[in-house]
Amino acid sequence: MRTASTPTHCPYCALQCGMALSPLPTGGVEVVERTDFPVNRGALCGKGRTAPAVLAPGVRLTSPLVRSAGGELVPAGWDEALDRIAGELGRIRTEHGPDALGVFGGGGLTNEKAYALGKFARVVLGTSQIDYNGRFCMSSAAAAGIKAFGLDRGLPFPLEDIPRTGCVILVGSNLAETMPPALRYFNELRENGGTLIVVDPRRTKTAEQADLHLAPRPGTDLALALGLLHLIVAEGRVDEEYVGERTAGWEETRAAAMAHWPEYVERITGVSVPQLRETVRLFCEPEAAMVLTARGPEQQSKGTDTVGAWINLCLATGRAGRPLSGYGCLTGQGNGQGGREHGQKADQLPGYRKLDDPAARAHVAEVWGVDPDSLPGPGRSAYELLDALGSDVRSLLLMGSNPVVSAPRAAHIEERIKSLDFLAVCDVVLSETAALADVVLPVAQWAEETGTTTSLEGRVLLRQRAITAPEGVRSDLEVLHELAARLGVDKGFPVEPEEVFEELRRASAGGVADYSGISYERLAEGEGVFWPCPAQDDRRPTGTPRLFLDRFATADGRARFVPVSHRPIAEEPDDDYPVLLTTGRVVAQYQSGAQTRRVDELNAAAPGPFVELHPRLAARLGAAEGDPLAVTSRRGRAVAPARITVGIRPDTVFMPFHWPGEGRANTLTNPALDPTSRMPEFKVCAVRVERAERADP
Repeated sequence: MRTASTPTHCPYCALQCGMALSPLPTGGVEVVERTDFPVNRGALCGKGRTAPAVLAPGVRLTSPLVRSAGGELVPAGWDEALDRIAGELGRIRTEHGPDALGVFGGGGLTNEKAYALGKFARVVLGTSQIDYNGRFCMSSAAAAGIKAFGLDRGLPFPLEDIPRTGCVILVGSNLAETMPPALRYFNELRENGGTLIVVDPRRTKTAEQADLHLAPRPGTDLALALGLLHLIVAEGRVDEEYVGERTAGWEETRAAAMAHWPEYVERITGVSVPQLRETVRLFCEPEAAMVLTARGPEQQSKGTDTVGAWINLCLATGRAGRPLSGYGCLTGQGNGQGGREHGQKADQLPGYRKLDDPAARAHVAEVWGVDPDSLPGPGRSAYELLDALGSDVRSLLLMGSNPVVSAPRAAHIEERIKSLDFLAVCDVVLSETAALADVVLPVAQWAEETGTTTSLEGRVLLRQRAITAPEGVRSDLEVLHELAARLGVDKGFPVEPEEVFEELRRASAGGVADYSGISYERLAEGEGVFWPCPAQDDRRPTGTPRLFLDRFATADGRARFVPVSHRPIAEEPDDDYPVLLTTGRVVAQYQSGAQTRRVDELNAAAPGPFVELHPRLAARLGAAEGDPLAVTSRRGRAVAPARITVGIRPDTVFMPFHWPGEGRANTLTNPALDPTSRMPEFKVCAVRVERAERADP
């Protein structure tokens, strides 16, 4: 007789697809379809369906590991491991000060873990040096959204609105591979008579579904958006009444756009003037339309301005803050939204409060029972923190991230990590970064613990524990509790997730991301609650699914145009590095691959890295399908087999970034930072491509 299944959500991307977990007689769990959750209606990609494989014996860690005198990682007891971490952190703090202690979190941590980690860094360690890998994902869109709307929530409307709008411009997203269950919303859009426009330098599986595919030169999305706005003005398509009543800053933005005439934009982007005009027509003719961005325009050294230009397109045409219209960001990581709201960012306190705001500091300090003046100020952003390892920052406590594979200029970051006085990693598997640690702690994940996440819709969800973690495995909350006690803070770090969430509710109350009206009891009803949801708001059982319909989250309620202008990428091609590299994901792997590369079925589908290139470039190189190619940038060299396709621009190559070793794409990527979001320029850099010697069989 089958035991009742436990409703929960997928551990991977920000869709947070609903699923159920059913215990197996032999131990472990299997995934069972859950059709009652509205986002995916039971559909799952291969990653979600095979997620329990990562928790199998022999795959996941089940014992702490410590670095022996001989330099090997060897099994140890929990007390020994925790004592060693606390001892080293205490020693380094005494010798070098609290800011010599670094903390690095992840967009996959639950809200409870992200909240507790930020509190631990500031209250227990007293360090300002904390950030997380979500800085590498959505930070440019977040910064642009705050500038324009006064608030950052990935989607200001639920996914269910997409099929009912008239046109969607999808910029830099290959969601057919990165979040496959979401593709049905865009298929339904087209079935309903709407139009899908995809902007991507590659003809991806998503672009193949589009009514119109624009393939700009990588790094020119900003110019493209400005050219479209120019045409909107020139063709008299501006919604003047909306602009006058609901926005500010239009005249300066209009002037900036008019400097980007269509022929000029065609020369920059490679997108033809007729395609520009057709895009404007398709976007402006329906009553409602949307622009959705993802990592393509965001992972650039001008990502904030680029996203801002696409937001300006929505504002000029009256597409924001109206039903079935608006701008949205397709957040990537499983808790990428919640992970950037509650304190693991360098400049942030819970509730999306700013760390340099005296009122925010006073509110959170009261909840935490500390003096506001004791809280450190803002620290370094993610790449800057990693770049400072081994110099200003002497130790690192890392949870839920694998920067040896995922960081830009990865070979350099690997060396910085190796230069640390001390590294402690909490993870479910022995990632490439964990393999360099002095102490590795095996922690519970997903099916083994309860906690909340916040999806790309701003929908707060409850993941429920389905099985007990193996003996020898503890939760991240237990780790923080034990370390806090060893470092002299006996209270304030509970191990029960619901207790942590109750404190998070109080800390977020009155903030931009107000969770104070959300409870585990309310979330257990099944479909989640959209923030903001203040404690007194009991009229809307699902919170606030749609934002900005009455006013924007600015002081005067008006959205802000932000004038921007095109500028080149940080590293243009030249004679030595004549080709552009862009990076991304494939359907069967996820992020750094630390978990998915341990699943046989997924590895069979995507066994390793590759270099995608156009036949014309392949012919110039004398390369055939499968030939090893060396891709070299100013930062290093990667080697992977050729994959030849007409679906990419002749001036561009593509590499997925899921693998370590000689095929590590992030060895090549450029850490040039956006001045506002501090996002590195993952999406475009100059490279040289050559045939490599084929290894002997």
